[in-house]
Amino acid sequence: MSIIEHLQWRYATKKFDTSKNLGSSELSVLKEAFNLTALSYGLQTLKMVIISDRETRQNLVEVAYGQKQVVDASHLLVLCIQSDINEDDVETHFETVKSIRHTPEPVLEPFKKQLKSTITSMPESKKTDWATRQAYIALGNLMTVCAVEGIDSCPMEGFIPERLDTVLGLDKLGLKSVLLLPVGYRAEDDQFAKFKKVRQPLSKTIVEL
Repeated sequence: MSIIEHLQWRYATKKFDTSKNLGSSELSVLKEAFNLTALSYGLQTLKMVIISDRETRQNLVEVAYGQKQVVDASHLLVLCIQSDINEDDVETHFETVKSIRHTPEPVLEPFKKQLKSTITSMPESKKTDWATRQAYIALGNLMTVCAVEGIDSCPMEGFIPERLDTVLGLDKLGLKSVLLLPVGYRAEDDQFAKFKKVRQPLSKTIVEL
């Protein structure tokens, strides 16, 4: 199928087949896709938590307002931002750049200095907002990759982050959950799979100047 056909095929899966699970190869693709997401400044201040254990996920149904996808899907992906983003993250990024590209320190230093100043002067609320937007970029990337790979998914904002963080102990890891993405395979009797996709015509959504 073409990429457009894959995107036509995908939908926000409401009912997953609990008997079908992703294999290690499918999970590897999603891990790599997450890691390759284009992010601001190249800083990777996001983490993706992968939960396979259904007993653990059963404890999350209530904080997800009763949405069964979190437990019925093969795996639950939790996209998180760091509770604290500081100049150490910038330093780590540039150390990685040096180790992979062998870029001399004098070449990197001006940008590194500028980026440290940007991060340290940014109010905490703005950092959280900025990092959260990065999580949405990762979500979109993952959903597209899922569609191409024939993996069903359901993006979810409807949950109580603070309670989920407590249940999973994410707060102790310095993480804050932002988005959920149950992934797996649609159930044959999920009626939403047969619904026609509803979108406005391109003439109403595209502006060409």
